This record gives sequence, C-alpha cells and structure tokens, in this order.
Amino acid sequence: MTALALGVLSYGLMQTMLVPAIGIIQGGLHTGATAATWAVMSAPLLSSAILTPVASRLGDRFGRRRVLLWVLVAYLAATILAMAAPDIGVLIAARAGQGISLAILPLAFGTVPSILPAERVHGGLGLLSGLVGGAAGIALVCGGLIVDHGSWRWLFVVGALLVAAALILTYRYVPADDGQPAGGSDPIGTALLAAGLAGILLALTVGPSNGWFSPAVWILFLGGLSALTGFAAVERRSRHPLIDMELVLHRPVGIAHLAAFVLGTVQFMYYVLVPRLTESPRATGGFGDSVTVAGLVMLPSTLLVLPAGALAGRVIAQRGSRSPLTVGLLLAAIGAAMLASVHGRPWQLALCALPIGIGTGLVMAALPAQIHRTVDPARAATANGINTIARTIGGAVGSQLGAAVVLNSLGAGFPAAFWIATAVGAGGAATVFAGSGDRGNDRRTTEPARVTVRR
Repeated sequence: MTALALGVLSYGLMQTMLVPAIGIIQGGLHTGATAATWAVMSAPLLSSAILTPVASRLGDRFGRRRVLLWVLVAYLAATILAMAAPDIGVLIAARAGQGISLAILPLAFGTVPSILPAERVHGGLGLLSGLVGGAAGIALVCGGLIVDHGSWRWLFVVGALLVAAALILTYRYVPADDGQPAGGSDPIGTALLAAGLAGILLALTVGPSNGWFSPAVWILFLGGLSALTGFAAVERRSRHPLIDMELVLHRPVGIAHLAAFVLGTVQFMYYVLVPRLTESPRATGGFGDSVTVAGLVMLPSTLLVLPAGALAGRVIAQRGSRSPLTVGLLLAAIGAAMLASVHGRPWQLALCALPIGIGTGLVMAALPAQIHRTVDPARAATANGINTIARTIGGAVGSQLGAAVVLNSLGAGFPAAFWIATAVGAGGAATVFAGSGDRGNDRRTTEPARVTVRR
C-alpha cells in the first residue's frame, strides 16, 4: 500500500505543481502564453486521455504490477527529459509523455482488492483517492514556494525523486498478478478512441482563444464526437474490445462515470479560478498576491480531502457508496455557491472552499468503491481507467469553461463561473441519488460470457 500510495502521490503532485509556474516557464524559455499553457496543462491532459484506457486494458490482460512498472519507467524518463528541456518544444513533448502517469490511478485502484483483506479494501481505496485531491492542493503551495525562490526545473527534480521511489517500492513490494492474457488487441478501437478524445479536448482547449463558434472548434468537436460514436459501434462488434461498453452504459457504473465528470468540472474550475483571482493585479479585479499565497488560500480545502476520504471508506463499508457520492457532489455545489456569493478577501476564498474539499474526498473515495462493488475484478483496472478519463474530461470542461467565462471580466466572471459550477454539482448530486440504485453490501455475482458488470 505504501508503494501504491507513493505512485499516486507522485501523480497528484505533478498534476498541479506546475500550475503556478506558467508565467515563469514562459519567461524562462522565451515563449508565448499559449505554448506555456500547453506545456503545463494541455499536453499532459490530451495524452493522458488517450494513454490511460490503453494502459488500463493492458493491466487487466497482462497483470497490473507489470504494466504499472512500465508506466512508472516511462513517467520517470519523461520527467527527467522535462527537467533538462532546452526549449518549449521539448518541454511540451516531455509533458505529453508525463500524461501516462494518469494510468497509475486505475492500476493502483485495481490492485488494492488483491493486497488487502476484504474488510479493509474500502479504506485502502479511500486512502488512495484522498491522496489524489489532497496532493493537488499541497502541490500548489510547494510549486509556489519553488518558483518564487528558485528555478522551475526543481519542480521536475522533486517529481523525479518521487517517481523513482515509487518505482523501486513497487518492484520490491507489490505482488505480481497474472491478468488474463487471452484475447487480441483492438487497434481500430484504440485509434478511434484517441481521435475522439483528442478532438473534443482540443476543441475545449482552443475554444477560449479562437472563439467557441469558430469553424476550427466545431470541426474538432464534431470530428471528435463522430470518432467516439464510431468507437462505440466498433467496440460492440469487436471480439476483444479495448473497452467493454457494458462498463460505460450499465447504470451503476455509468453513475460513477457521471459523478467523476461532475466532480472534475467543479474541482478544476476551482483550481483555475481561485489562483487567478488571488494572483491577478488589483487593477483587473484580483488581489495582487504571490503564487505562494494562492497556494496557501487553497491549502485548507485540500487538507480536508484525505480525512474525508478516510471517513467515506468507513461509511461505504457499512452503507454502500451512494450516500458519499450524493453528499460529496452536493457539498461541492454548496462550496461553489459560497464562492460565487462571498469572495472579497483571500480568507473568504479559503473558508468558502472548505465544502469543496470535503466533497472531493467523499466522491473520490466512493468512485472506486462503486466500481469495485459492481465490476468483475478482472476488469477493475479498465473500469477505473474509464472513470479516471471521465474526471479528466470533466476537468478539461471545467478549466476551459471557467477561463472562457472570466475572459473579458474577472470581477463579473468569477461569480458567474461558480454559479455554473453550483448548477453542475447540484444536478450531478440529484442524478446520482435518483439513479445509482445502491444496494449497500449486496453480494456481487459475475455474469457469464463477456458481460463483466455485476448486477
């Protein structure tokens, strides 16, 4: 568990530690704001959306430990390349390589049931889930301190040390699993999935700068949607699908994916807009503080993620996952409403965001638990990979939507963006409550043939 936790922690830290460094990287590598943003956020987001379901499927087929080790090796190599990047092009390529790190989450979640007793599985899943959200906030503080007092390259030094430690501990302590090597590959499905996700995420990335109704954005969006439609049709007919569509469309699993998308939307809107309000000059409606202060504003909320996840693990073991999912999304919506209403001082931002931290911990712990209780263990990594991608896409929607709303006016756009987040969170909570159909601690049954969802 320590080895898995360290791998998850390395992902959580590198996910947001570079966010305060966008301006520093832009100046240090003599590039524009768009290229710097691609290096920090867009490149790893796009590559992770493509690589994670592939790595998850490989983990189910060939063994999660084996694939996790290769993921960590690739992650470490990309981190070292980023540390030594001589120009922005190399840095963007290295950050795209770091996108493979997202696959650590489904592989680690899928491994927990095989290394812990049944009564401790939910607690283990809650621990790993809490680390994802908690590490993100701590990373903002650490990233701010490093870029305020040293070179941005030290961010990758810290990341490389964590990844190397996770690699060594995983090799030494995580037990091997056999997987299910029978079955072929799915190159057509993989290509369609990559094209679909890339098209939609690129549309969300370039929308604020090119205009949401520009031809380029609509071509990317419609092309991505068409590719995903084709992917669904191919997967239903494939003998060895990359993703069994039952893992997407079956209601108990689909509810988990919806909750992940909603959480990602609210969470990343918070990650993008609160630092922007804190760091922007007073003349534009911000507070004019440093990146370290922005990280400190977000720290109280993120420190609550881990204990909330631990609490959710106990609730899930006794009552099932519907309550933490519903309450967590509702708390995230309440926090967004509080931020929309009260945001005149940095301390008010820190206080109003506390429900978002608690809600994040509850939902992040409940997501893998919901999958664990409804999906065959042989497909757990694949299902968790889909769930992780749902949260990633939600994060892309939230960050780009938030950036678009505040594009012309930070003062007016900030509350408008969080009222949108409130509606998204509340709608997600209502849908989860009405549609999850959680039955507590039912014994699960494995269905025959290719149907891998437990009813």
